[in-house]
Amino acid sequence: MRIAKREPMVSLETPVCDFDLPALDFSLPGTDGKIWTLDDCRGDNGLLIMFICNHCPYVKAILDRLVRDTNELKQLGINTVAIMSNDVADYEEDSFDNMQRVAEEQGFTFPYLYDETQQTAQKYGAVCTPDFFGYNKDLQLQYRGRLDASRKEAAAADARRDLFEAMKHVAETGRGPEQQIPSMGCSIKWREA
Repeated sequence: MRIAKREPMVSLETPVCDFDLPALDFSLPGTDGKIWTLDDCRGDNGLLIMFICNHCPYVKAILDRLVRDTNELKQLGINTVAIMSNDVADYEEDSFDNMQRVAEEQGFTFPYLYDETQQTAQKYGAVCTPDFFGYNKDLQLQYRGRLDASRKEAAAADARRDLFEAMKHVAETGRGPEQQIPSMGCSIKWREA
C-alpha cells in the first residue's frame, strides 16, 4: 500500500497580468469524454481559462459563484474552460472520476479538462487553484486576477465581482482593467521530478 505524502497546504498569489500574452494551444480530455483544444473552447468575444481542482478550499468556497459568473459571461460571448493539473497520486479527491462527479454535481456548463502530464499548467505558468487567465477575442491575455474577495470562505454576497466585471469589460472593449488584484489559492500539486 502506497502512503501518500501530502505536502502542506501552501497559499500562493498569482503574478500580475502580462497583457497581450497569447493563449497557448492544448489538447486535453474532458469529463464529458471529448478531447478539447484551445480553438474548441474559445468564444466570440474571448475565453476564460481557469486552473482549478476538487480538493482546494479556495475553489470549494467559490464554486457556486464560478458557475454563476461563467454562465453570465457566456451570454457576453466569453466561453470558459477549467483545467485540473494536480498530481492525483497524492490527491485522490482530484481524480478524473471525482472531476466528473464535481462537474455534474455543480452543474458545470463549461469543459472540465484533465492535464495529467501537467504540461499545460507549466506552459501557462499556473501557480495555484484557482488561477484565472482571461483572454480577449484575439486570445491575448487581459486578466490575471481574482474572482472576488473570497478566500477559504466565500466573501459577502454583495462583494464586487472582480473577474466578471473585468471580463465583461474585455468582451466590450477587448482590454482588461489596468488594476487587478491577484487570485490566491492552494499551490498546484506538482509531481516529483
